This record gives sequence, C-alpha cells and structure tokens, in this order.
Amino acid sequence: MTTTTENEIRIDSLWRSWEGAHGGHVAAVALAAVRERFAGGAQPVRTLTTHFLAPAAAGPLHVSGTAPASGRRTAACVFSGHQDGLPVVVGSALFGPARSGQPYDGQPAPDVPGPDDCRTVRLPGHLAPFARQLEIRPATVDLPLAGGERAELLAWVRFLDGRPLDAGAVTTLTDVLPPALYAVWDTPRPVPSAELTVHFTDALDGSVPEDWTLVRIRTDHAGAGWAVDDSAVWASDGRLLALGRQSRVVRAERPQGS
Repeated sequence: MTTTTENEIRIDSLWRSWEGAHGGHVAAVALAAVRERFAGGAQPVRTLTTHFLAPAAAGPLHVSGTAPASGRRTAACVFSGHQDGLPVVVGSALFGPARSGQPYDGQPAPDVPGPDDCRTVRLPGHLAPFARQLEIRPATVDLPLAGGERAELLAWVRFLDGRPLDAGAVTTLTDVLPPALYAVWDTPRPVPSAELTVHFTDALDGSVPEDWTLVRIRTDHAGAGWAVDDSAVWASDGRLLALGRQSRVVRAERPQGS
C-alpha cells in the first residue's frame, strides 16, 4: 500500500546561482516538503538523492511524493517537484531510527587552522548570488579560479542567519563551495548539478554546534562534459555530519563579456 500527497513550498529568491536556484537549496526545500508527511518528523533522514531536471526558479515548488509502507528498519519516499506544470526535480529520501552499533570514523576532519585564523573571501556576486547568505573562509592555499594543481577546495563556512545545523542546512552545505574544478581553472564557466546524493551521519541525531562548519569538495575525474564531485561537511567540533556526491555538467567556457 502506498500513500501519495502533495505540498507547496517556496524556493527562496536569495538562493540564486549562475543557472537558476542553488541546487543544494532546492534539494533541502524538497526534503522539507516531504519529511513531515512520510517520516512523521520523528525519524532522522539517512540519505537524500535529488535529480535536477531543469533550473528551478524562485517561488512555489509543488512537491508530490509516494511513500511505500514503512519496513521494520526504514521508511522511503520517492518525490517529484514541479513549477508551472513542468518537472524540476525528482528524488528519494530514506529515513530510519538510531540503533546500537560499533562506531567508526574513516574521515576525520582535516587538520587545518581554525576559522579565526582564516580570512573571509567573497565569491563573485554575478556567479554565486547565494553566497551573500554565507561567510566563507578558505582553510588552505587552494582558492577558486587560482589555477592550482588539484581540484579541491576546503573552507570554513557558516550561515549568516544563524540557522540550526539540521539535515536541510547540511544538504545545502554539501553544495555551497564552487565546483572543485574551479580550483584548477582561472576563468569561470557554468558547472550545474545534475544529481546530488547526501548521506547523513548519526551526528545529526543529537545536538550540533550552530556556527562554523568545515566543508571540503573535490573532483577525482572529469571528462566528456561531465564531472563527479565529492563533498564532506564537519561540525566545528570535528564530527562528520554528511558526505555528498554529485554529477555535474561542465559547460563550454563562455566568451568574455557574455
């Protein structure tokens, strides 16, 4: 037996990116629209996958979803989001309660200077308008559009509105840094997200410091107009909050002035 429902939720106009709304924000908005209906708001989300079918605009996003009957361990929801009758996103979310088990941490937070010892950078407003909602402080010498040797960026990031670090906020954080290829390029080009999957850790089951997070994004392979980015988000106390992986479309470089 399945349950189907619809919900309308808004995409914030402040979260604009180069092509439409910021992908991480859109994924977080879709998650907010479905979790109360299908998980009762009680079970933590463990995995969220979002496929971006078209650039989303600011304004209402009509989200519908079908949730299979919950199993003994998990509950799953398959959802889609539409604007003006056209599909924008499709995806799925997996919910499940905490259980006992032996912990393991194979991705400790990198050993870098703290945010107080790093300088704030401003991303270009015409490329990433959404970045005005954030404070970003690179934690290494690797910077966007600096023509470096490796496709990796690592920075301290916090929301300027002081929002709680819940699953929605962490979803957004997996996508807030520039595409990792920007670390080896010296001129910008659009690299929109085609798909984003976020795996949340048990750290989000408890309280998380609501200030700085350490965010890393890197590309291990790119070719044929596609790239795969891996991201990680740590709390300021060093706990891993989430791991993300996304497929990106690498568009051709635009002529100067276009």
